[in-house]
Amino acid sequence: MFWEKKLTQWVDEVRERANLPARLVLWDGQQHDFGQFAAPQVTLHVKTATALPYLLEPSLDNLGEAYVKGKIDIEGKLTDIINIGYSLAKSTVTNASKLARVRRYFNHSKASDKKAIQYHYDVSNEFYQLWLDKNMVYSCAYFENGDEDIDTAQLKKIDHILTKIQLQPGHRLLDIGCGWGALVIRAAQKFGAKCVGVTLSENQFKLATERVKAAGLENQIEIRLQDYRDVPGQFDRITSVGMFEHVGRKNLPDYFAKIRDLLVDDGVAMNHGITSSDADSGETSLGGGEFIDKYVFPDGELPHIGLALESMQRGGLEAIDVESLRRHYAHTLDIWANRFEEHAEEAKKLVDDAHFRIWRVYLAGCAYAFENDDVSIYQVICRKAGRSATTLPWSRRYIYEKAS
Repeated sequence: MFWEKKLTQWVDEVRERANLPARLVLWDGQQHDFGQFAAPQVTLHVKTATALPYLLEPSLDNLGEAYVKGKIDIEGKLTDIINIGYSLAKSTVTNASKLARVRRYFNHSKASDKKAIQYHYDVSNEFYQLWLDKNMVYSCAYFENGDEDIDTAQLKKIDHILTKIQLQPGHRLLDIGCGWGALVIRAAQKFGAKCVGVTLSENQFKLATERVKAAGLENQIEIRLQDYRDVPGQFDRITSVGMFEHVGRKNLPDYFAKIRDLLVDDGVAMNHGITSSDADSGETSLGGGEFIDKYVFPDGELPHIGLALESMQRGGLEAIDVESLRRHYAHTLDIWANRFEEHAEEAKKLVDDAHFRIWRVYLAGCAYAFENDDVSIYQVICRKAGRSATTLPWSRRYIYEKAS
């Protein structure tokens, strides 16, 4: 009786504030509408009374966890489902202090970072192959014209990065967090660089090594299962794509200092990473960060772009070019989410039901977050601080001019 009263009160409040095209169907057949409509866009099927505490405080973390644990099923288009999820959280959380963004810190030892990376990336290579591009680039693509397919856009992203850092034949390039090897292979084949790629993922290391061998590039590329903190020597160019989110906010100055130490005096580095739009806590809104930390990226921490640039300076690096790719990542994630849906039955054969549900809501939820400025993403070109201004290019023309 207590839960029935609370549930009815909650539904009435949502209907009054938001008038959502969604229906709640309980395990006993009772129905509650969150708005006025001819037919619901989204139907939430509550399978057990144990789901009610999650629903009555519907943060993104609570809603996501109820779905992952199979306490609720959701019927409707995926984009509509995500929109309704955000709307339920926004319309209910008038007591925003309960879901205030609290800055979280993690240990980020070498052992804990390796465990976190392997949790996320070692699901299975076949699983990622279902919905990524043919080169398996698991980071924001670059849609130069807006109409490229994902394969083309990912190659353009890599070329955009390598052109920005002015990679030349014979340059020694380090790629921190090299994934399945797409960037180093492109750098060697098209730009003539000698490359080292490091990753903490066993699966990525094995497949990247196989791909380098298949391309006949063993003399130009070395793939290592290695923490970036243990990399010796110096490099002409350094790239880090989709990796610094795992470093930890407190560790960012040390991370950038390591990059500085790894650069030759006239070297150039590029950091491509996700940032929070919240300058105070660095967290995502309405419990989204808690869900991602629990189920997707353990120990992940997003800095605000301001903190990233400050940490870069503290680490002895000068930022010389900053570019936002937020629109590009929103579109990339839309494509990934759609491809995931298209290959849903195949994905279910590769992972258990919980992992399938995690990635399904994660990809679509992130697309929403980038679209609505909850998070962003920046490419920052940097070099050792204190160098002469005369060594900088006059304009950004070199980035966009086509090679003859």
